[in-house]
Amino acid sequence: MQATKNIKLPTHVAIIMDGNGRWARQRHLPRVEGHIRGMESVREIVTSSCELRIPYLTLYAFSKENWIRPKEEVKKLLELLAHYLVQEIPLMMEKGIRFNIIGAIQDFPKRIRTLLYNTMAQTAKNKKLVLTIALSYGGRQEILNAVKQIAHDIRKGSLLRITEKTFKKYLYTGDMPDPDLLIRTSGEMRISNFLLWQIAYTELYITDVLWPDFRKDAYLKALKVFSTRERRFGMVKEG
Repeated sequence: MQATKNIKLPTHVAIIMDGNGRWARQRHLPRVEGHIRGMESVREIVTSSCELRIPYLTLYAFSKENWIRPKEEVKKLLELLAHYLVQEIPLMMEKGIRFNIIGAIQDFPKRIRTLLYNTMAQTAKNKKLVLTIALSYGGRQEILNAVKQIAHDIRKGSLLRITEKTFKKYLYTGDMPDPDLLIRTSGEMRISNFLLWQIAYTELYITDVLWPDFRKDAYLKALKVFSTRERRFGMVKEG
């Protein structure tokens, strides 16, 4: 992709996809129309990541808190998810995309769980891009689950020493590098309980663009800004 030639690209991009409802409201449309348009953005950003050879992309799609939304909206979101899983399999296989889920999959209806597991199994050998979707996900819950599992393993005697490296292995993202870049659309200045442990040294990029309008050009702009950042990982530069 010529626009990113010779610039430093992240290994792992995480995105909080925000603004679907606001996009629909501004156009006097039902909220579901914002979600439908948002799915088009997902496809474009996934495809662009493949073209750029970014190996990890993590998208925050549905939080633990989202279950309290109106039942009809949640129903529509689940229908869209099911449609996406079926429709995008050919693209995933063609582009070498491995589909991955983080979050409480058990919270979903059996039909959705089956689709999720089948999609992960079908794409398991793909190696060009790990596409991770955070579903029924919460960062605090992830850390709490890790602590519970560590306590269980200590009681069993299978874990004797806890380090940061050890702890990371108990997270949903244990086999992935931490995000280099976190993008949040819609201009909101908060993390929303997303990857709380993993983003300790991640570069943040906030854009006012609503997710349904966040397409390739907006993505490339974020990547160019990232390429100008000096990452210090807690170190202070002398002078």
